[in-house]
Amino acid sequence: MGTQNPSAPSRARSRIAGHDHPNRGGLIHDNSRHTARFTVIGNHLAQHADLSLLAIGLGTHIQSLPRGARVDIKTLAARFPEGVTRIAAALRELEKHGYLRRVRERVPGGRIITRTISCNRPPAARSPRSGHEPARDRPLRPAPAGDREPGPRRKALSAVPVPSSSSAAPALLQAATDVLADLRRHDSRLLLSTADTAHLAPGVAAWLERDVSPSAVRRALTADLPEGTLHRPAALLAHRLTTQLPPPPPFAPPAPAPPVRHPLHNCDNCDRAFRAPAPGRCRDCSPGGRLA
Repeated sequence: MGTQNPSAPSRARSRIAGHDHPNRGGLIHDNSRHTARFTVIGNHLAQHADLSLLAIGLGTHIQSLPRGARVDIKTLAARFPEGVTRIAAALRELEKHGYLRRVRERVPGGRIITRTISCNRPPAARSPRSGHEPARDRPLRPAPAGDREPGPRRKALSAVPVPSSSSAAPALLQAATDVLADLRRHDSRLLLSTADTAHLAPGVAAWLERDVSPSAVRRALTADLPEGTLHRPAALLAHRLTTQLPPPPPFAPPAPAPPVRHPLHNCDNCDRAFRAPAPGRCRDCSPGGRLA
C-alpha cells in the first residue's frame, strides 16, 4: 500500500511559462558576454508599455552616443530613414516620459542654444510602483556626487521683449543688468541668479530703449508684488516685462540747427565792434552798407 504509482507525475506542471512547453515556439537567447563597446539599457525603456517602437529604438540609440554628440532632428533624420516628422514625434514621446530634457542656455555673446539631456533612468522608472522596476530589499546608499541624477526639469522662462537693434549696445545691456541686480535692494525676494539675469536683461533693455528711465523700470517690476514667498521671481518679472511693455516714444523731428553766431571784430575804419565771419569794416563803413 505504500508503493506509489511511478507513472503519475510528482506535481502538476504550470502552463504559464510558455517557453517551457515542448510544443510551443518562443524566444531563445544565444548570448555572449560583452567586454567592450556596449551600452546598458534598462528594461523600463526596452519594454516600455507606452512608448512606440520607434521611440524605444531612438532612446536606445541616444543613450549609446558619446557626450557632445548631435541629436537634433535634422542630424537624426540624416542618420535614419524614418524622416523628420516621425523622429520629431519619437523625441516628444521620450521627452514626455522623462528620457530626454531640453534646456535653453545663453552662451557668451548673447546667443541662446538648446541642450539635450539624456536620462537613462527617469524618475518614473525609479519608483517601485511604476511597474518598470521591482523594489529592492537592500538599503539604499547615496550615490557619489558625480553620479547623482539631475532633479526634475523646471519649466523654461517665457520669452521677453528684445531691443529693436539685432545686437543691443553693450552699454544698454549693462544698464539693464544693473537694474535687475538692484531689485533685491528694494525687495529681498527678487534675488536673481546669473542665468535668470542674462535671460531678463534684453527685456529691460527694450524698456530702456523706449526712453523709460531705470527708476521707472524698477517701479514697474516691484510695484504691487504678491505677499508671501515668490517661488520663482524671474518668471513673474518676465511676465511683467512682456505684458507691461510701453509703446515706442512718439516720433520727434530733429531740432533745427542753432543760428551761427560769428565772432566779434573791430571795424578797420571806425574801430566799432561788429560780428562777421572775418575781420573788415562794419556795415556803416563798408561800401553799399554791407560788410567788407
